[in-house]
Amino acid sequence: MRVIISHCVALLALLLVAQVSIGVHSQEEEEVQEVEEVPQEEVQPEEQEGEEVEVVLETWTGMGKACTCDCEGGDSATGTPTMTSSILATPPPQSRPLDCMPECPYHQPLGFEAGSVTSDQISCSNQQDYTGWYSSWTPNRASLNSQGFGCAWLSKYQDNNQWIQIDLQEVAVVSGVLTQGRCDADEWLTKYSIQYRSNQNLNWVYYKDQTGNNRVFYGNSDRSSSVQNLLRPPIVARYIKLLPLGWHTRIALRMELLMCMNKCTSVFFPQI
Repeated sequence: MRVIISHCVALLALLLVAQVSIGVHSQEEEEVQEVEEVPQEEVQPEEQEGEEVEVVLETWTGMGKACTCDCEGGDSATGTPTMTSSILATPPPQSRPLDCMPECPYHQPLGFEAGSVTSDQISCSNQQDYTGWYSSWTPNRASLNSQGFGCAWLSKYQDNNQWIQIDLQEVAVVSGVLTQGRCDADEWLTKYSIQYRSNQNLNWVYYKDQTGNNRVFYGNSDRSSSVQNLLRPPIVARYIKLLPLGWHTRIALRMELLMCMNKCTSVFFPQI
């Protein structure tokens, strides 16, 4: 009997050990499954982030497609407007009526530096007096970055009655002015104002600032650097006139006009 009882105790002990080992093994399997399921939960947020990036890119592309000068009524590359604007509170009576207010995120040079602006498009005050030495410094010499003798327009008289005028040959949208001093001497404009008109039979109009006063543009401080003044809003006119208000030593000018482009012709770039 004692032998039988000892055998039974041994069997019970083996059964208990087996149940404990089975429980531990099953618990380990559950832990392994939980660990394997974690990466699956992390994948979903990564897919959502990818979708958000695509939305941002689509929005940016949409902004790029909208890059125009907001004035597409004209036939020329400068985008001349054609209808009356409700944006201008007091539209200039001498300028061509506006269909909209050009924002002009893109600019192109009129052609002073390139040589495409002809001498009959440029005139100045007292031009009949430009004889002798001054005949080499006439207004048609006022090309940006020109070099050598006669590299600028030099006013024969040094007072506030002087001016240089540009005929665009058609009504266009002027969006900026670049100025330089004389290339071979310390002579330049320090400040100036701008007048414009769309027809020779109309009076000149001053470009105004936000307070309604004649806008003063600040020019150069040396002979070689070019200074850019953007016109916001731009000028819609055919004739542009620069009137010197201040100068260093003598009124001397090299220049370029910037024209508003009608539409962007390439990929999107930020505004100037």
